[in-house]
Amino acid sequence: MRRLVVLGASGGWAPAGQASSGFLLEWDGVRIVLDLGYATLPQLLARVPDGDVDAVLVTHEHPDHCIDLHGLFRLRHYGHPGAPRLPLYCPDGVLDRLAGIEPDVDLAAVFEHRPLPGEYDLGPLHLTALPLPHFVPTVGLRLVTEGLVLAYATDTGPDDALLDLGEGADPFVLDATDRPGETERPDRNLLTAAEAGTWAQRAGARSLMLTHLWPGTDPAASVDAARASFAGPVRVAARGLEVDLDRAAG
Repeated sequence: MRRLVVLGASGGWAPAGQASSGFLLEWDGVRIVLDLGYATLPQLLARVPDGDVDAVLVTHEHPDHCIDLHGLFRLRHYGHPGAPRLPLYCPDGVLDRLAGIEPDVDLAAVFEHRPLPGEYDLGPLHLTALPLPHFVPTVGLRLVTEGLVLAYATDTGPDDALLDLGEGADPFVLDATDRPGETERPDRNLLTAAEAGTWAQRAGARSLMLTHLWPGTDPAASVDAARASFAGPVRVAARGLEVDLDRAAG
């Protein structure tokens, strides 16, 4: 099976019936989680009982991207004691946040930390994680193997690293927060849907998936804004969406 499953894609918090950032990549038997924000763990467990994945990749420490790691920790720590540790690729701040939630247990009993940014091989997939601008240390993720170039960058401001990250990506899953007043901020640590389209086009991505929409944002308007500058297919990440990666640009 070769697919990308959206566990959640809401920016900031999870409105009723939704979930924050989280994706499941399944590629020829390898299962990799990208972020685990609010309400994403139940979505993962509905597809992967007992959270039996091969690796978890977390972009940064904000809770709408990492908080359900704590639930996954408890599931494995109390439900499957003695099981092999799960590789966790993330910036150091993610572990600091989790340790603050439950300081009397050792996260290393469950997770084998592999720091980001950096490059690693995850079975047949090669991971490159590049630093991106945000309010805390953040990385964009690029996963490459024969037949797949997947790029994932959410919670990021404009940065030339997006060009390397998204080159030839199909899909390029990219931040499109459109938070009110964001374009007036001097630090610009989030993207709009229009900017997502521009960066995806400049990177030469083959398809674009908008994610991290601020609650209340009109998805159709975001697609229209991105299409103004991106020539390829555009879709919006939504909880439960499954993309067949053999036909990602279809």
